[in-house]
Amino acid sequence: MSPTQGIDSPKPVVSFEGSRDWQSLTCSIPESLARDLWDRCRVTGQSIGKVVASALAEHLQSDLSAIYQVSTAGALVHGLYKGDTTIASLREHGDFGLGTFDGLDGEMVAFDGVFYQVRGNGKVVIPPLETRTPYAMVTRFPGAGVKKIGPVNSFEQLRSRLDRLRTSDNIFYAIRIDGSFESVLTRSVFPTEEGCPLAEAASHQHEFPLKTIRGTLVGFWSPGYLSTVLVAGYHLHFLSEDKLAGGHLLDCSASDLHVQICPEADFRLTLPETRSFLGADLSGDPTADLRKAESSIHGDSSPTPNQRA
Repeated sequence: MSPTQGIDSPKPVVSFEGSRDWQSLTCSIPESLARDLWDRCRVTGQSIGKVVASALAEHLQSDLSAIYQVSTAGALVHGLYKGDTTIASLREHGDFGLGTFDGLDGEMVAFDGVFYQVRGNGKVVIPPLETRTPYAMVTRFPGAGVKKIGPVNSFEQLRSRLDRLRTSDNIFYAIRIDGSFESVLTRSVFPTEEGCPLAEAASHQHEFPLKTIRGTLVGFWSPGYLSTVLVAGYHLHFLSEDKLAGGHLLDCSASDLHVQICPEADFRLTLPETRSFLGADLSGDPTADLRKAESSIHGDSSPTPNQRA
């Protein structure tokens, strides 16, 4: 007889109705837990499914689809480029997102489970898993219904089209855009010494005008009220279909694009424990310096993230 034979244990029934990533679970729980569950839903305003999923994820040590961020944009603004988290560790929290690498060595573009590095000279490589990052945002991209948009003649117009697909200014959105682009303007940065302000480092960036190219944009829309912690508004990185070009998106135009946009209400932040981070004064508002660093060296008249929000 097996150790569990004869034990009358409840068998959960899983229904495959609903979305691809959320399933219905039917099981019996003690009345006391049921009361606690209802109380938690009433207090937090969350659905039963959300509370149960969070509890199971914690118990099973499994990540839900949450945005996981390493360090803060304010730290980057102050020139804190020493990586404290490896790509291997980052992959435990997500397979989709963006960021940079140790020493500000290029732009990170991650999707379909692969992390790419677009270096300052424009070359695209797959970095070793022990490579570190001083700043990154990742999630497990759940996928969503594909929506077609276009034409768009600028990044500003793309932002406007994406705004129509969002339903709130107070949560996050993970965004993936695939298609054929008439033009894409990207940039990447060269390795920079610790302590050099981000705006100064970005002034030496290389910009790459790409024409008639297929590729993928990945990134996030983040709420303006977190502008001291991250890049508020739209932050997108590009990678060409042939994996030969990419970088931080500065501008683009396209006639037909396929968009997946997924709301994210969970945000997790991990802070470095490097000596430079622990001793830095990060009390200021980095918004203006971030805007300067995120713009083209030839000028960008687009509205600020808070104006777009």
